[in-house]
Parts: sequence; structure tokens; C-alpha cells
Amino acid sequence: MNNYTLLALYATLFTWFLTILGSSMVFFFKKINKNIMDVSLGLAAGIMMAASFFSLLNPAIENAKNLKQLPWLVVSIGFIIGGIFIYLSDLYFNNRFKNKPNKNKRLFLMILSITLHNIPEGLAVGIAFGSIKYHLADANLTNAFLLALAIGLQNFPEGSAISLPLRRENYSRLKAFIYGSLSAIVEPIFGIIGAILTIKLTSLMPIFLSFAAGAMIYVIIEELIPESQTNKNKALMALFTLIGFIIMMILDIAL
Repeated sequence: MNNYTLLALYATLFTWFLTILGSSMVFFFKKINKNIMDVSLGLAAGIMMAASFFSLLNPAIENAKNLKQLPWLVVSIGFIIGGIFIYLSDLYFNNRFKNKPNKNKRLFLMILSITLHNIPEGLAVGIAFGSIKYHLADANLTNAFLLALAIGLQNFPEGSAISLPLRRENYSRLKAFIYGSLSAIVEPIFGIIGAILTIKLTSLMPIFLSFAAGAMIYVIIEELIPESQTNKNKALMALFTLIGFIIMMILDIAL
């Protein structure tokens, strides 16, 4: 493993660690009532929505342009495939959980979509460090570390967005924490893959990024927003969705 691959591993371990910190928020709440949970679902929807655009679709468009691809075509294909993937997963788990509470399917799909979102983020960090080795344009350690920092800060609220809903559904604090933490374990794995296969994976990044965006948007529309809107204060829950969007937007734009 060369120096840049090791740096990619350390950087993505850091981004995973911030997911773990976010998931640890579940230990600070004694009881999760419906209002707090609906607020967290609204926030999670906003966070995931902003991440879908600022962390995934927008970079996919820019990457496609830089690679001389047709951005509208490549990103549209990746986006719809991501949505169809979750749709088919939805159908499968509808059958799997048809005799069980619907919450199991909803929670699984949310964890799946956030995990899928973490895969291209891990690849992006790995490629950023691998690009230094190949002396690709604009590749340097400062930019690579800043990218890892930005992704790590985004991961903090995403960890909470998984663990808190799990706690509401009567999972133990420890289980909710573990499941939330494990959602980002893919980042170090794909960080190493990205660093090693930089040249080959660079051309596929627009597809990876837009695929994850499509998956996340599907879950937001089909599961998170409808669930948060079961609260009697629907307008207030919608406001928290906007707040979640703003939080993630600020993290992305500021960094």
C-alpha cells in the first residue's frame, strides 16, 4: 500500500469516525417521543435532500463536464437507476416484511440509501489522494484533506439521522448506535479502492454520484417526508425539513 493509499485510508477513517460521533447522539436522549422523532425525520429528509444535490448531483455534473461526457445524459441515467434500485428493493422488502410492521422496511431503506450515498463519497476521497500520485490537474494534499473534512462534517448529522429513528422504534441505544455507525464503514473500504483504481474509476464517478442521489431522493419522497407528515403539526415538520436542508447546504458550501 503506497503513501497516498494510506492517506486515503486515514482520511476515510476520519470521515467514518464523524459518522460514529453523530450516531452517539442516541445515548443523550432518555426517551424519544413522537414529536422529537418526527422532527428528526424532517431534519433527516432535509439533510439527505441537500446532500443529494450539493454532495452528489452537482459534483456529478461538474465531473461529467470535465470528462467531456454529456452531463445531462450521464447524470440522468445514474439518477434514475438509483431510484429504480431502491424501488425494486422497496418491492422486495414489501414482500419480505408484509406480515411485519412497515417501520422495518422504512428503516432498512433509509439505512440502505445513506450507505449507498457513502460509497461514492469514499471513492471521491480515495480518488482525491490517488490523483496526487498520478499528478492529475488540481490534485494536491490540501484539496484532498479539505474534501475529507467536508465529507466528515456531513456525516455527523447522517449518523444521527439513522440512530435516532432506530431508537424510536424501540431498538436499544447500543443497537441503534451500531447500525448508525456501520452505515459509513463503506467509506474506508471504497476510499482504498478509489486510491488504487484512480484512473479507471474517475470516468465512472458521475454515474456513482448520481446513482446515490437518485436512491436518496426516492427514500426521502417515499418514506421520510410522508412519515414526518403524520404529525399533527405538519407545517412545523415541513419547516424542520427546510432547516435540515439549510444545515447541510451550509456545510457543503462553506467547505
